Amino acid sequence: MSVPGSGPAIVVGVDGSPASAAALRWAAEQGRALRAEVVAVHVWEPSGPRIAPYAPAAARPEADEERIAAARVLAETVRGVMGPRVAGTVRAELIEGPPARVLPRRARHAALLVLGHTMHPQHTTAAGPVGRECLRRATVPVVTVPAPAATVTRLAEHRAAGRTAAT
Repeated sequence: MSVPGSGPAIVVGVDGSPASAAALRWAAEQGRALRAEVVAVHVWEPSGPRIAPYAPAAARPEADEERIAAARVLAETVRGVMGPRVAGTVRAELIEGPPARVLPRRARHAALLVLGHTMHPQHTTAAGPVGRECLRRATVPVVTVPAPAATVTRLAEHRAAGRTAAT
């Protein structure tokens, strides 16, 4: 979608989930319609601080390994949605940091910030923790795109089974 001088981009958060793939698909369609660049952003954090200091060294992944894994998630999601000919349609960016801070900052001068959303059985809100924080911090409109219907149906069935078992 790189149309020089065409205005602000559409920034979409990508985490490898079906919901983020749906968000990227929606953003690509909007990018075509608006002649705007689409920037797929995968934000990752090193797991070092989250691993217990007494954990064996073998349990601690190297930062380079985590970066490579994060880049793979981004590339596979973009290729899975856009197909093998991605060049010129979506720009992929890998950024280290906390997603709830990085995504709104990266979208600061964008036209939109697009996020995928999956209803989790334990959450009844319209957005998860990262989505809520992005809504709070963003200076541009935020669009949440639901997970594909099959995913939502499975989650709803799981929710119903949980309620049935409790009664």
